Amino acid sequence: MVECHLEENAENCTCTYTSCGTRGKCCECLKKHWRNGELPGCLFPADVERTYDRSLERFIATYQNR
Repeated sequence: MVECHLEENAENCTCTYTSCGTRGKCCECLKKHWRNGELPGCLFPADVERTYDRSLERFIATYQNR
């Protein structure tokens, strides 16, 4: 199993939802968001991440024109 670097991950996490229980636990975060039909905030630019719209549609729209 791959070692998880929780402290380092949390320090570098760009998600603005700081009270999230999966902050710094990237594998769990990805699994949680994917289960909800979303992507984690770290995959979005800062201005889009702050909207908390983590939908696949928002992801595609964000990067479709960049």
